[in-house]
Amino acid sequence: MATTSVTTISSLIFNPLSNPEKPKSPFNFTTKSTTIIRCAIASKPTEKKRIWKKDEFPAISVDLIPGFPKKRTPIKNVKKKLDKKAKSSAWVNTVTEALSDHISNKQWLLALQVFEMLREQPFYHPKEGTYMKLLSLLGKSGQPHRAQELFNTMLDEGIEPTPELYTTLLAAYCRSKLLDDAFSILNKMKALPLCQPDVFSYSTLIKACVDTSRFDLVDALYVEMDERGILPNTVTQNIVLTGYGKAEKYDQMEKILSAMLQSSTSKPDVWTMNVILSVFGNKGQIELMERWYEKFRDFGIGPETRTFNILIGAYGKKRMYDKMSSVMEYMRKLEFPWTTSTYNNVIEAFSDVGDAKNMEFAFEQMRTEGMKADTKTFCCLIRGYANAGMFHKVVSIAQLAGRLEIPENTSFFNAVLYACAKADDLMEMERVYMRMKEKHCQPDATTVSILTEAYEKEGMSDKIYDLKQDMEKILVPSAITESSELMDPVPDV
Repeated sequence: MATTSVTTISSLIFNPLSNPEKPKSPFNFTTKSTTIIRCAIASKPTEKKRIWKKDEFPAISVDLIPGFPKKRTPIKNVKKKLDKKAKSSAWVNTVTEALSDHISNKQWLLALQVFEMLREQPFYHPKEGTYMKLLSLLGKSGQPHRAQELFNTMLDEGIEPTPELYTTLLAAYCRSKLLDDAFSILNKMKALPLCQPDVFSYSTLIKACVDTSRFDLVDALYVEMDERGILPNTVTQNIVLTGYGKAEKYDQMEKILSAMLQSSTSKPDVWTMNVILSVFGNKGQIELMERWYEKFRDFGIGPETRTFNILIGAYGKKRMYDKMSSVMEYMRKLEFPWTTSTYNNVIEAFSDVGDAKNMEFAFEQMRTEGMKADTKTFCCLIRGYANAGMFHKVVSIAQLAGRLEIPENTSFFNAVLYACAKADDLMEMERVYMRMKEKHCQPDATTVSILTEAYEKEGMSDKIYDLKQDMEKILVPSAITESSELMDPVPDV
């Protein structure tokens, strides 16, 4: 089916939907009229029904009781308490609250600084849960060596290691593709009687091997699991399916999927469905993606919000805006919530073609519906304005990201570098690159590609040489980028 132009979608802000009979599939696109839902963004949010528990009844509003006074003067002591509470809200957070906030906001450097302050407090007592959260944050932020230092500090404070703590440390190395260090952690676990690796430990390591296309190591880990009596679960198989799909090893994919259908411990689930759809969606093979969607429905596996987000992202990248809108309408009809990723995929679709008007409409509607923007949202906006040549808006949207305390990771800096290169502003590009390193965000292949292309355009071979020397010092294989549901449908193990 031919795609409609970008402008026909307008803002992806769509008219409120009616409630016709629910269709059986989102792929019923054979309507005569090409009414685009405008991504149905402006439709009314569905009203949530309260499910009352047993022996629990809805409260009756006092406003409905005849003769009941509308407002009562608060008792003197109660008023004092309320005033005292209002005044106390101006005080800063405690150290523990500040630590929790920085972890939630993925601000790893600030979290470590506050944690050091916490350790100096007289009431401080080391807790396994705090270390677990910090280790996980450092791993997701591409700081495996700092995670190792924190792990050593934890041992010095007398906390006994557990399989869960070791697996979190293992995941930190795996996320940064440091396989030698990851296998070293696995060997340490095997040497400790109370820290034996389990299926989650192996699944984490298998994912790192899959991401680096080391399928020989995957096979060796499967053999080791079998020798230790550890059965792969559905998550493990989904991870391997993803790897085979990205490597276009479709025969191996079929074998894994057939084994899952016959297994009692690793049955395919909606995550399996998401993996397969994502594989073909990323490759732009839309027909195969749709065919597999129908196959999984025949298996009795139903879609979820993440599934639809993958479809929307795939259609958006192919500029099939009519189908993208139809899937969004289908989600509304089935009362599936739109998430941040849903909006990100819509914004990204317009960002890629530099359609700033529609991109802005989608972003404004996202904020209107109370949906929290994340780093990927701002990366798409920055790239979109750069593609549209609206470089003054790149500055304002980056400032907005700062006010909203959006985490500045490698992907964020790459988007700003891309905008600077588009504007031929090499001086600002170099300043951004320096700030990126100051913020301990490791450059990745995308960073090098943006900088190299900009220097080549100006014939600055000396700058290219300096960049290569700089990258050799860093010696980091690939920085961690913000995950998206289109690119990585497998959850953390």
